[in-house]
Amino acid sequence: MEKYFKIVKDNAISLRSKSVEVPTPISEDIISLVNKMHDYLVASQDPEISKKYKIREGVGLAAPQIGKNIRALVVYYKLYDENGNENGEVDHRLVNPKIISESVRESYLEGGEGCLSVDDEHQGYVYRKFKIQVKAFDVRQMKDVIITARGYEAIVLQHEIDHLNGILFYDHIDKKNPFIVKPDSVRI
Repeated sequence: MEKYFKIVKDNAISLRSKSVEVPTPISEDIISLVNKMHDYLVASQDPEISKKYKIREGVGLAAPQIGKNIRALVVYYKLYDENGNENGEVDHRLVNPKIISESVRESYLEGGEGCLSVDDEHQGYVYRKFKIQVKAFDVRQMKDVIITARGYEAIVLQHEIDHLNGILFYDHIDKKNPFIVKPDSVRI
């Protein structure tokens, strides 16, 4: 098995820099890179592989996290029904993603957010839009797409798009009152 990416940590310049648009048409090198980022996420969710290669489990990865300041990201995780049976997957391999619409209603993860690039724990709620629409080129489908995402999927996409703009999740935590619950927000 090929060596996995080295994930840069939150003191890396690439994580605080704004990423550049990927020129179109999308090159084979970019398509290959995005697919390798996807493969990394899938592997990180396999307990044997993650232990063997000492990689942390993740559901999203943006190019700046591997030291490349280009507007590319991947999101991958399996979906389960109420009985714990596998029930599909979320698989986005996006180039030049842009949020084109967002809800007024906000949401947050009850357990807080984490990040493959952040080793330290940062306590507090990260508020994000509950529903978003993202326009992007999808490498998996090889076409332009508009994704409508709600809840957890929307949170993950916003987290990864933040990386493309040099923003980390803990930048959103209220420093004075990290566990403030906003009215009408959705707990996930």
